[in-house]
Amino acid sequence: MTSLESKAKTFLELHRPGTPAVLPTVWDAWSANLAVAAGFSALTVGSHPVADSIGRPDGEGMSYTELLTRARQITEAVDVPVSVDIESGYGLEPAQLIDGLLEAGAIGLNIEDTVHSEGKRLRGAEEHADLVRGLRQFADAAGVHVVVNARTDLFLRQDGDESDRVDRAIARLNLAVEAGADVLYPVGRHSDADLRRLTAELPKPVNAIGIPDAPNLKELADAGVARVSFGPFLQAALAKEADRLFGAWK
Repeated sequence: MTSLESKAKTFLELHRPGTPAVLPTVWDAWSANLAVAAGFSALTVGSHPVADSIGRPDGEGMSYTELLTRARQITEAVDVPVSVDIESGYGLEPAQLIDGLLEAGAIGLNIEDTVHSEGKRLRGAEEHADLVRGLRQFADAAGVHVVVNARTDLFLRQDGDESDRVDRAIARLNLAVEAGADVLYPVGRHSDADLRRLTAELPKPVNAIGIPDAPNLKELADAGVARVSFGPFLQAALAKEADRLFGAWK
């Protein structure tokens, strides 16, 4: 576990507000090698692109075992820290989730609050914090400070009234911080004012989404973002380029 703990520490240190770590979201050994060869020092594994790559729907349409198989292939192909999007946890206990990640060589995770296996309901704020707490406890017991990125889907789902959505997201994510989250992910596209408020009022590094073929790194840095990942958009941009190449052969 020593090597994994070292990678986890290195990974967490990359999260600097105003100087964000850009963590390309990959889905297999090929895309991981591509990103590392381009000079990136850490990676995220996205559930959506992994599911697409194996012919499964997003939203826990694949099994945790299938996700971990891909994660292991990636960690065996590259020697940089790798974090994995574990969706809402696949209905598993925190110990199972942590054990699987560490066995696959991963040192970080995203955990979201939409419960796909239960009609895509939104977890209660305390309920989500309890899951984060369990993940932190089992990771620490294993001797690796797995970097927990607590995600809320409030903006993505547009749950509740827009006027207090930022307030509710901040309250929800603060509970995750108290439970042991290292990074906070209010996933979605935000106005500059909302993003600045999130980074100013949340006490941990904030993850924002980046669109690879519409780069805005300076704007995200100026807003205080500490981490940028691509979600399914790197795969989508490559698909667009593939369509262009294929078109010349029709």
